[in-house]
Amino acid sequence: MEAQEYIESGILELYVYGLLSEKENLEIAELAKKNPEVDQEIISIEKAVIALSSSFSPFHSVENFEKIKARLELKHGKVVEMKPASNWSQYVGWAAAVLLLLGLGYQTLELTKTKEAISTVGNEKNKIEREYAFLNQQNKQTEKNLSIVRDIKNTGVTLGGQAVSPKSYAKVYWNKETKTTYIDAAGLPTPPKGMVYQVWSLKLSPVLTPTSIGLLDNFEGNSQKIFAVSQTDSAEAFGITLEPAGGSLTPTMEQLYTLGKV
Repeated sequence: MEAQEYIESGILELYVYGLLSEKENLEIAELAKKNPEVDQEIISIEKAVIALSSSFSPFHSVENFEKIKARLELKHGKVVEMKPASNWSQYVGWAAAVLLLLGLGYQTLELTKTKEAISTVGNEKNKIEREYAFLNQQNKQTEKNLSIVRDIKNTGVTLGGQAVSPKSYAKVYWNKETKTTYIDAAGLPTPPKGMVYQVWSLKLSPVLTPTSIGLLDNFEGNSQKIFAVSQTDSAEAFGITLEPAGGSLTPTMEQLYTLGKV
């Protein structure tokens, strides 16, 4: 293996970290003696490890050291000479510390990713559940509306547009036996803010007699635009007017949107 191949292979880092076998350590040491490039690369790696490890070490100035010594009442204690540890053992310790820090960092990163993934799955689950509940409610409402339209006992009364809104239309589904009454208002425009549609059952003779049977509240919120109103005992016609919010005691004929005879 050429010197450049050794440098690029990463084996010199393992040598500095003390992770090679004794035989491999000897081979690298011999190569470093013979090859200045390899020797210089080993020195560079050692400096990098030392710089990294020292960045984690606390720094105490001489002044701080003297303060600490005074607090501990150390004056003229006997100095015990210690033999410096070999550079090799220091490098191994630094390498182990670096590897430990890298391992902890990796585990923290993976844990964070896992927590984020769990949170995302939980949010998606909640969203799907909400959508399912909404669609289920919509499906039940659709089935109910279809049953109203298909019920042969219901009398359908078509209401045509009037002068104030010629293009408007609506339909009444009235069961004369049960007196239940539903309004299909899909042909009405959205009422202006502060206004509401009011439904009237009408007797035409001997005089015109209107009776309010309900308001089409929450018009925009009702996606299918089918509204249940009060039970109707008898009617010769039905009309829908636009009234102020809360409704009126009598219909505003200038705002009569639809009208139809039974």
